[in-house]
Amino acid sequence: MSVSRDEVDLVCVLPVLEKNIVIVGKLQLVPFAQDLCKNGMDFLRKGVATGNSSTDVRGADVVLLASLEADGIFPSLITNWHLRKLLVKSKLEILGSYADATEGLTTHGWITKIENHGCFVRFYNGVQGFAPRSELGLDPGCEISSMYHVEQVVKCRVTSSNPTSRRINLSFTTSSRVFSNELVKPGNVVSGVVERVTPDAIILDVTAQGHFKGTISPQHLADHSGEDHPLNPSQLILLFLPLEGHAELMKSALRPGYEFDQLLVLDVEGSNLILSAKHSLVTSAQQLPLDVNQVHLNSVLHGYICNIIESGIFIRYLGRLTGFSPRNKATDDRRSSLSEVYHIGQSVRTNIIDVSRETSRITVSLKQSICCSTDASFIQEYFLVEEKIAKLQSVDSGSSDLRWVEQFNVGSTVKGKVHEIKEFGVVVNFQKYDDVFGFISHYQLSGLPVETGSSIRTAVLDVSRIERLVDLSLKPAFVNKSKKETTNSQAQKVVSLPSYNNTLGYASRADYNTQNLLPKSFTNGESVIATVMALPSPSTSGRLLLLLKSISEAIETSNSKRAKRKSGYNVGSLVQAEITEIRPLELRLKFGSSFHGRVHITEASDDNYAEAPFSNFKFGQTLTARIISKLNMSESVKRGYQWELSIKPSTLTGSDEIEPVKKFSYSTGQLVSGFVYKVDKEWAWLTISRDVKAQLYILNSSSEPSELDEFQERFSVGRAFSGYVLRFNKEKKLVRLISQPLLVDPETACQGDGPTDHSSESVAFHIHEGSVLGGRISKILPGVGGLLVQIDPHLYGKVHFTELTDPGVADPLSGYHEGQFVKCKVLEIAQSGKGTVHIDLSLRSISHRTQKEKLSALNDTVNFPVLVEKIEDLHPKMMVQAYVKNVTPKGCFVTLSRKVDAKVLLSNLSDGYVENLEKEFPVGKLVIGRVVSVEPLSKRVEITLRTSSAVGAPKSDKDALSNLTVGDVISGRVKRVEPYGLFITVDHTNLVGLCHVSEISDDRVDNIDSRHKAGDRVTAKILKVDKERHRISLGMKNSYINDATSGETYTRPSSGYVVNGDALSIGLESTSSPESSSQGREDLDGESVDGKDLFLAEVESRASIPPLEVPLDDTENLDMGDVFNQNSGDATNFGTSDDKNQKHVAKKAKRLREQEIRAAEERLLEKDIPRDEDEFEKLVRSSPNSSFVWIKYMAFVLSLADVEKARSIAERALRTINVREELEKLNVWVAYFNLENEYGNPPEEAVAKVFQRALQYCDPKKVHFALLGMYERTEQHKLTDELLNKMVKKFKHSCKVWLRRIQWLLKQNQDGVQSVVNRALLSLPAHKHINFITQTAILEFKCGVPDRGRSLFEKMLREYPKRTDLWSVYLDQEIRLGDADVIRALFERAITLSLPPKKMKFLFKKYLEYEKTLGDDERMEAVKRKAMEYVESSLA
Repeated sequence: MSVSRDEVDLVCVLPVLEKNIVIVGKLQLVPFAQDLCKNGMDFLRKGVATGNSSTDVRGADVVLLASLEADGIFPSLITNWHLRKLLVKSKLEILGSYADATEGLTTHGWITKIENHGCFVRFYNGVQGFAPRSELGLDPGCEISSMYHVEQVVKCRVTSSNPTSRRINLSFTTSSRVFSNELVKPGNVVSGVVERVTPDAIILDVTAQGHFKGTISPQHLADHSGEDHPLNPSQLILLFLPLEGHAELMKSALRPGYEFDQLLVLDVEGSNLILSAKHSLVTSAQQLPLDVNQVHLNSVLHGYICNIIESGIFIRYLGRLTGFSPRNKATDDRRSSLSEVYHIGQSVRTNIIDVSRETSRITVSLKQSICCSTDASFIQEYFLVEEKIAKLQSVDSGSSDLRWVEQFNVGSTVKGKVHEIKEFGVVVNFQKYDDVFGFISHYQLSGLPVETGSSIRTAVLDVSRIERLVDLSLKPAFVNKSKKETTNSQAQKVVSLPSYNNTLGYASRADYNTQNLLPKSFTNGESVIATVMALPSPSTSGRLLLLLKSISEAIETSNSKRAKRKSGYNVGSLVQAEITEIRPLELRLKFGSSFHGRVHITEASDDNYAEAPFSNFKFGQTLTARIISKLNMSESVKRGYQWELSIKPSTLTGSDEIEPVKKFSYSTGQLVSGFVYKVDKEWAWLTISRDVKAQLYILNSSSEPSELDEFQERFSVGRAFSGYVLRFNKEKKLVRLISQPLLVDPETACQGDGPTDHSSESVAFHIHEGSVLGGRISKILPGVGGLLVQIDPHLYGKVHFTELTDPGVADPLSGYHEGQFVKCKVLEIAQSGKGTVHIDLSLRSISHRTQKEKLSALNDTVNFPVLVEKIEDLHPKMMVQAYVKNVTPKGCFVTLSRKVDAKVLLSNLSDGYVENLEKEFPVGKLVIGRVVSVEPLSKRVEITLRTSSAVGAPKSDKDALSNLTVGDVISGRVKRVEPYGLFITVDHTNLVGLCHVSEISDDRVDNIDSRHKAGDRVTAKILKVDKERHRISLGMKNSYINDATSGETYTRPSSGYVVNGDALSIGLESTSSPESSSQGREDLDGESVDGKDLFLAEVESRASIPPLEVPLDDTENLDMGDVFNQNSGDATNFGTSDDKNQKHVAKKAKRLREQEIRAAEERLLEKDIPRDEDEFEKLVRSSPNSSFVWIKYMAFVLSLADVEKARSIAERALRTINVREELEKLNVWVAYFNLENEYGNPPEEAVAKVFQRALQYCDPKKVHFALLGMYERTEQHKLTDELLNKMVKKFKHSCKVWLRRIQWLLKQNQDGVQSVVNRALLSLPAHKHINFITQTAILEFKCGVPDRGRSLFEKMLREYPKRTDLWSVYLDQEIRLGDADVIRALFERAITLSLPPKKMKFLFKKYLEYEKTLGDDERMEAVKRKAMEYVESSLA
């Protein structure tokens, strides 16, 4: 290797690490070289090349080449250094400038970029070149990236260069491209056998001298590409051109082994041939040029489009020879878009208008007027390819028999039976061929009557082998061969020749260059001029082929424009028009000299009430119409007509002066009519006039579920409908309709911006109490939550559990499912906050009036249980029916109606012993009971489910208690076991006593559950009787029993005593955690029957949460990290430090301590429940820092309806609680939020003021979470959304905040999750990304779209494939969904990882446990085998 003066001013040899490092660069690099030689390295200046001499550097081990374009001292300004051992050892000539790039030069370079069309190669001094795909030496169907990569050193050859434009073309094949001596060259016609079919190409073995592979791109399988104009729906059944082009159909039908007999070699890439099966290219192979010298002016050549740009089109011939058609030479109509008229791969005919042999540029024209076909090759290719496709399809389907075609020769007559009569024609089937159908258009019926099932004799006009369809005619002219007739097909015209016994001929309506354009339209019976181009023969598929004279005409000539301008038709003129097409919503007419117009369906009659106004019209019928408007040129080209006509009787009989279109003048409540023009599952779109459209939502179309189920069938296209205007949009000329009249004053109705305004306020005014609506079940709420029913596009109502069915149904939810249509009645409409609408609905068939009459007829002796609407309807001893709402250890709560709930004490649940409350009284169970007490002011109701007549006899209960004395030994049965003792029912009474854990045995009792169970028989001694509080203390120690003065146990005969035990055990629910409600609570039995403590029982009711009864620590309970940590399982234990464990233990201990303190506070309240303000004052003075006590004090004064007093207590609590007790203060703030949300005026402003104050004293993040929790519980969706938007801006570095935002979007079924994820990743610190993305994926699996969750997991696993915690969480989510195939595939991926044995053990163990849950023994054994194989491979 040598370096010349042109390339270098300095050569330095540095002995570094026993290697010679040669630096080649400019003199300015000397300081850098000296710097490298410090610390004992000798600097040797080899010398500066002078004259034509050069310095040899081949002995170097590494060469550092400094870019000659960089000046200055390293490292600030030197930009490119390359360490290339292959370059150093290269003995090829160096390419250091564009001038040195001579054709044929072979040198080394390195790849800098790879594109689909080739590779960019870099040389020294910034010189670079490009190697096209064809010069890379790739095998057929091979991708570039599979053979080459960036930075790879390659040997390449210069094929051409242009130093002026700094361009170099390269080839990775060292031999030059010559065709003269090769076996195959472009322009040859060869044959080949399909080897395989790929999505992008067909690979063939070419039959030629030598071994060659060939490829055909899908576009080169046929001239007909299928890019035709939109099809007319009314003619679909008779179309012989498939919806897919011949090229696509051919590709889908090809199978390995198929032989192409004629293929044109377009180009040669090494040993690979680029081939084409286009008929136009194969038949004109001799005329196609390979070199610019073979091109002659004004000649017409076949080619294909290889690229389309805005300024023109590139047409390829053979090899690399390419012509260019400028935009003004590409089409006759310059206004057309090139991409709409042409497509890449399209076969075209080109007229050569300029040839420059110096620049090798060819300019061509594609105008149809000068490039039109002169033969019938276009339609001939169509029939030939159709025949090939039909044969391939028949072989593929296993029925290779195409002999049925022989029975349907064109022009022959066949017998068939009428299968079906449709609006666009008649379908005929044939006895011998069940899968072949015929079609007779209305025109070809010739007015002859036909009936379904009748036999007819018809003439064959055309046959489609692909679709197995036959075009037929009943006209005597064809059946008897005596008249002149013509019929249309989409792909070609079928023409009869009257001078030749009505022989049928075929002519194409399109040409090579006009495949994508709307072809000229013809009417049945129209005379045309055509030239016979080919007689029937096998090459024409037995057809007579013609060439229409009109094929050479442009779309619209200047003469036709002038003729139109000179026409005498004006708006208001009456015309005689012929019907050329009947569509569901319009008539297409033709009048005058090829003028086209339409009659819109609203212009067919004076009113829009008539069904099917076009049903009395027929094809070819002549009628009188009046021109009412004229479209501009752009609109007429787009729509295919220029005139708007009307056949309304009032318009025809009126004056010639047409009134201008009326302004948009619709009002709310107005009755309008229109016709359906589009319908989907949710909406029907109607046309009211030519310019005004209307929308009808499915739920507004009817209130009957059966009709809603048949929405699309009822509103078929063309159906008339009358409805009432709900809203309108003048700008869009759009109206929203409903089927029922509005019962509100239209002038007072809310007017918005149109149907697109979907706020609740703007659409709820047409819904009022008592309305009967159609609805759709959106969600089945858990428990006794009822149903969420959609009644408008963005409006939902709630159906209470008691409003699902008529009274007395045991399972009201049976028979309902999500998505089901229902008929519902509006019971109540209420607004909260700034207008959130709450609607209560009912699905019951019984009327409220009937219900009230039944209630009023009841008296104390009536035992008929009913559902009540209001608490005022209740009275003691009244029989009612209810549904269990929730169950607690002290009893249960039941719902009587949507506004009335009641409690049932444990002692009143049953006459007998209830061992398992949840099992005996599941949520949703229908129960019948009797009212014990009613307090209308406090809205508290108590009922009993006991059937004993002694219910409500407190006096006898007191007598039973008074008969008990301390020291008596009683026998009884264990009723309930608690950690702090046993509740024992005294035999022959309904009294319950408590034996404390310390009184059970003389020895220490560590586990009560191991000694006693509910239902055990026991003997105990009475230690204490508190008659005022109705409490009995018992002892079971052996010393008590043995020391008893009497050996007889105390017994009482059954005398109707009432169970009042467990009443006081209905204490305060723990507000911190579910566990604290059952830990360390000393519940004593007995009940205050005077109702003083009912407000404490209300705390237990979760049926309607009181405003202050919220979890005290519910400020940031969405700890998504816990979800991740729990799901990760054992995988997260790898490498866990002791410090983390210690922190976790300390945190858990602190949490347990807080729960114990809170439980102790609850026990204090239960032992001595405050009954007035003085007792509460005493309690808060003893526990000034307890938020629990303060909040109970607030709840007490609220029960007395003293809201201001509750506010003052909240303020006192905030002033009194120690500033260090931030959590206690926060609990009070949360209670304050709930107070103002319920009683503030207005609530939103009152809450906002308290919120701003709370931010000054507590952690802002926790305060925001607390307010967010309140908004979510009270379903204030708008405020929730606004607060979340503020939080993600204020706490953008908080992972929990972003996750709450995503969780909210998923719960509300809103879009935009991906954008929020992207924003979060930009805002969150990098170390939080893994946790955030993982938890987002979990949320997608649980609340959103599982596929999005999978995408997130897959993205993480691509970056961190060895994170077993990610694998574990991913697997858990898939296991939860339950798709066994997906789960097993994921496990198989996981166990193929290369991980430490401990992690692999975890994965195999998890896999085996999953298979065990499925119970598949074979798969369990398979997992075990794979685990053993892993162990053996690891040991090896």
